[in-house]
Amino acid sequence: MIAVAGGKGGSGKTTTTVGLARALSRRGAPVVSADADWGLPNLAKLADETGTPVATPEATRSEVDGAEPLGSNPIERGERPTVTQVARSERPVPVDRCTPVVLDAPERPREHDAVAVFADLSDAVPEEAPLLLDCPAGASPDVAAPLRTADRCVLVTPLRRPALRDVAKTAVIARRLGCPPLGVVVTRARSVPDAVSDLFDCPVLGRIPPRAPTPLEDADVESAYDTAARALVEAYGEGRWRIA
Repeated sequence: MIAVAGGKGGSGKTTTTVGLARALSRRGAPVVSADADWGLPNLAKLADETGTPVATPEATRSEVDGAEPLGSNPIERGERPTVTQVARSERPVPVDRCTPVVLDAPERPREHDAVAVFADLSDAVPEEAPLLLDCPAGASPDVAAPLRTADRCVLVTPLRRPALRDVAKTAVIARRLGCPPLGVVVTRARSVPDAVSDLFDCPVLGRIPPRAPTPLEDADVESAYDTAARALVEAYGEGRWRIA
């Protein structure tokens, strides 16, 4: 389980979760990405808005029956599998699909123990499937739950001093919680100074070029996430994930 963590909102954390999930999927991995930001969930919404279907258990069944997959159109909230439903085995995860599975946040998040849910989710997803958690922003109390249960984290930041300071705090928290960073993805950057790796004491996995308003639909951004995913596999996924 990899936690994708950043500073304050707008750092590109959710975009990076989707970008890495799609890049790993393009390499044949059965990827699962889950929204761990239950206060401001937007992972599934971003996946819908950037043109890639959200995989659901019903989508797999529809393809078998010859019907149009539900994942071929945006899915209303309540129809997607949620993190808690999968963690409790109330809905299965079709991890053999070529499209990343996106798990939504629960509708009543305060009714659940997030640490227990993420631990159960880790058990529910096969070990050979990359599992990415889109964390809450910054060093808020809510970020502790995914960082406590994830094995490693990926840091995400633009090259702005306030953002770099925030992510440095997140990196300290992650290490204290037993979730050391595998590396950092630098967003909206044309180049990355060597000092960034020194600041976080981990390698730069990738540099994502500045593109607006929909970076995930840009070919250069897609290629940049392919590079970052390759570095992530080399740093952690080889021998663990089913990947080409």
